[in-house]
Parts: sequence; structure tokens; C-alpha cells
Amino acid sequence: MNTFSIRQALELFELPQTINQDRLNERYRKLLHTWHPNRYASLTNNPKKYMEMYKKGEDKTKELHSAYQVLNDWLHNEEKSAP
Repeated sequence: MNTFSIRQALELFELPQTINQDRLNERYRKLLHTWHPNRYASLTNNPKKYMEMYKKGEDKTKELHSAYQVLNDWLHNEEKSAP
């Protein structure tokens, strides 16, 4: 499992440091759609190529989830510390 800094997670999501929960969730959904492993099922008839693409999508999905958790926790902490 990858551990991300806030800066790294923002870079992965291609987001500025001034984000809100809605923007984070929207970007997360779009990236998951792009990288979801099942998306590769109809792209090739070559089983080896399919498995390579599936594994890459699976790894990227895990990476996105880890980064999302970091950013989600960061936003919730920001809300708690806001006056």
C-alpha cells in the first residue's frame, strides 16, 4: 500500500491545494472510471495483454484509493480546525 503526502495526492489527482469535498469526490469518480480494471475487458482479445492492462488498472485503482483517503482525511481535519 502506498502512503502519500498531501502534495503527492493532489498531484496524482491533478488538483490545486484549494479544493473542497465535492471537487475531490468528482475527480475521484472520474479517475476510477478511467482506471477501473474491468474497463479493459473488451479492449483486446490477447489474454496476456489484457492481464497486463488489468493489473495496471488494479494497481492504479489502489493508488487512487490511498491518495483519496489522504485527501479526504486532510479536508475533514481542515474543516474541524476552521473557525
